[in-house]
Amino acid sequence: MPLILVAAAVLTLLLLMIVFRLNAFLALILVALGLGLAEGMTAKAALVSVQKGVGDTLGSLALILGFGAMLGNLISESGAAQRITYSLMKKFGVKYIQWAVVLTGFLVGLPMFYNAGFVLLIPLVFSIAASTGLPLLYVGLPMAAALSVTHGYLPPHPGPTSIAILYKADIGLTLVYGIIIAIPAIIVAGPFFSRFTKKYKASPPPGLATPRVFTEAEMPGYANSVFTALFPVLLMAVATIIGLILPDTSPLRKGFDFIGDPAIALLLSVLLAIFTLGLNRGMKMDAIMSIVTSSIGSIAMILLIIGGGGALKQVLVDSGVGDYITALVSDMELSPLLLAWGIAALLRVCLGSATVAAITTAGIALPVIASTGASPELMVLATGAGSLMFSHVNDPGFWVFKEYFNLSITDTMATWSIMETIVSVMGLLGVLLLNVII
Repeated sequence: MPLILVAAAVLTLLLLMIVFRLNAFLALILVALGLGLAEGMTAKAALVSVQKGVGDTLGSLALILGFGAMLGNLISESGAAQRITYSLMKKFGVKYIQWAVVLTGFLVGLPMFYNAGFVLLIPLVFSIAASTGLPLLYVGLPMAAALSVTHGYLPPHPGPTSIAILYKADIGLTLVYGIIIAIPAIIVAGPFFSRFTKKYKASPPPGLATPRVFTEAEMPGYANSVFTALFPVLLMAVATIIGLILPDTSPLRKGFDFIGDPAIALLLSVLLAIFTLGLNRGMKMDAIMSIVTSSIGSIAMILLIIGGGGALKQVLVDSGVGDYITALVSDMELSPLLLAWGIAALLRVCLGSATVAAITTAGIALPVIASTGASPELMVLATGAGSLMFSHVNDPGFWVFKEYFNLSITDTMATWSIMETIVSVMGLLGVLLLNVII
């Protein structure tokens, strides 16, 4: 009976979002309350559970997403992202242009949200294709693949970070594992797959509104730009490596445990960016703070949606469904990693939103970790990979790609949707392989 109610809750969520076009946050809260009542909780208990779920989830996540948005905006608005892009294109040349696009997408995608990175880089993709005579998708797909993988796999992006917190995974270790899995996924879905898309005729949309183009004098230096963009990743990665080498009592480990915490790493990175990309280059503090403040609007709804997912998770736990799932899966031989990936993939295809699919899956799959002893970090990556599965017409990212590349719906499915499927499946294969090795 509990699983039937969970299935009904998921179907109701689909109905509210797809048929009635209800906002994802409202739909998640309503479904969480309804599921709690259906599972026998009192109205007061269901409300308390929802409030606890929202508070617990956002309490540890708000700082990470807030600082991440600030850093991304500073990198974009200072011209650092454009500097990274132009420098890599110049160094790689036309022969290896795809690899330059991949590396650019990866470096820009680490600190920036997918949509912001896509809009920032797409004019450059158009320029490269026009100047080299290469097919537009041959240049554009590697960029999209890199941005998509960083968005779905790697902290501090909203989906991976929120499910890492729900699974109680080590975010630094998740980042290290994620980068290992991300590299082959990007290569296969980007440079390799794009070679089979030359028959699809893409073209820039007429009247495209391009973001600001910085002059040479306005952009910071390449080393400065790359170091600032990668600073939080370096801090988290170094802290993770030191944690694997040194004992718990080591003062050095304790120090890096603090500065390698995602919230602290991103806070330090924002402070660094304020100096290296702002004050040190003559910007006034008022102008810098304007950039910082404007970044928060882009994550407000993301925060609420993630909070709604946390509410649904908490209701599943408090109503006893988690214990029921634990008892059920303890006798199953199906890999918990495959189970998490499959649930996330199904929800992604039905819901469209990768973030909603990921955090909804986390609520359902959370008990599996305790009952099976599965690695929380690999469960994060399996869930994140599943949440990227076959993007189609219910995903805003599908329409962004379609319109910017001026493709038909059929051609978008044959290119973008297949690329996302490759990214998802490669992520699963990478997780399963890592599970054997570690």
